[in-house]
Amino acid sequence: MKLTVNLPHNPYDILIERGSLAQTGSWVKGLWKPQKIAIITDDHVGALYAETVQASLEQAGFETIVFEFPEGEASKNLDTVNQAYEFLVKNSMTRSDGIIALGGGVVGDLAGFVASTYMRGIHFLQIPTSLTAQVDSSIGGKTGVNTPFAKNMVGTFCQPDGVLIDPDTLNTLGKRELIEGMGEVVKYGLIDDVELWETLDQLDGSVESILEHADYIIYHSCEVKRKVVVEDELDNGVRLYLNFGHTIGHAIEATAGYGQVMHGEAVAIGMVQISRVAEKQGLMPAGITEKIIAMCEKFGLPTAHQPWNVDELYAALTRDKKARGKTIKLVIVPQLGQAAIHQIAMEEMLEFLQA
Repeated sequence: MKLTVNLPHNPYDILIERGSLAQTGSWVKGLWKPQKIAIITDDHVGALYAETVQASLEQAGFETIVFEFPEGEASKNLDTVNQAYEFLVKNSMTRSDGIIALGGGVVGDLAGFVASTYMRGIHFLQIPTSLTAQVDSSIGGKTGVNTPFAKNMVGTFCQPDGVLIDPDTLNTLGKRELIEGMGEVVKYGLIDDVELWETLDQLDGSVESILEHADYIIYHSCEVKRKVVVEDELDNGVRLYLNFGHTIGHAIEATAGYGQVMHGEAVAIGMVQISRVAEKQGLMPAGITEKIIAMCEKFGLPTAHQPWNVDELYAALTRDKKARGKTIKLVIVPQLGQAAIHQIAMEEMLEFLQA
């Protein structure tokens, strides 16, 4: 299956194909001239897949090097970025060379940031191996690293030259890691794709059901992301719809300590919290919060978080990228399959945290 992200300055394809990881070399050969390629990965994914990808690339005529860093959100920072720069310099990487991100969202965000800033930008490809990365973070060109102040506070827009998705890589994910990706999938159904929501409603929520329907789940999720990115590449309009649940979710991730609450888990909690208050205010339809809770719980996603420190969460929210001056753009779902922006004064967010 193939989707085209038809951006005017940098169109690229998303390929979704089981077993495609072993064919990485032929895929890259169709996109890049012979060059040196740095595979950026973490120590978990690297142990599983780096050798396969490296062998395929070298068979296709590319010179390869591998940079690994410790797995987890806590590694997504400027210290790791500097280590990557040093690695690239020591291996004589030039502006004619490229970087491939091999891993989950943390790897993709960090590798993309490195690719977009090293020598003012070198070639970049995404090979996402987690469900969260396959359905969301590998598409659209957002890169970023965390600071002590906020998640993804430092970043760039850097569209890849292509995205290769092999659903078979999901078979090596841990249960929690697979399930957290469903937070983003549920979001896509809520904001845009009623057919996806109805399909999720029919699944029994087991790991087996997710893996069995992975191709469908990934394709439909990618199609929503593709459509929104093409319409609003730089995140000033409808692309904000993709942030449903993220405003509070990012605050939870930052205050809990990066990696303690996984991204998709935080998104699920954020969707429930926003919906509960928005429903009370008449901004979202009656009963939708219970539907969201039921869907999340069926797949094993959390719908609440403890400890819930309103002051800490609010402080984190004030540093959110969706804040504009003294206001913040909150995403709501006025009806199933449709999103909208609800701009409010920042202090009104306290009500959305206290309910």
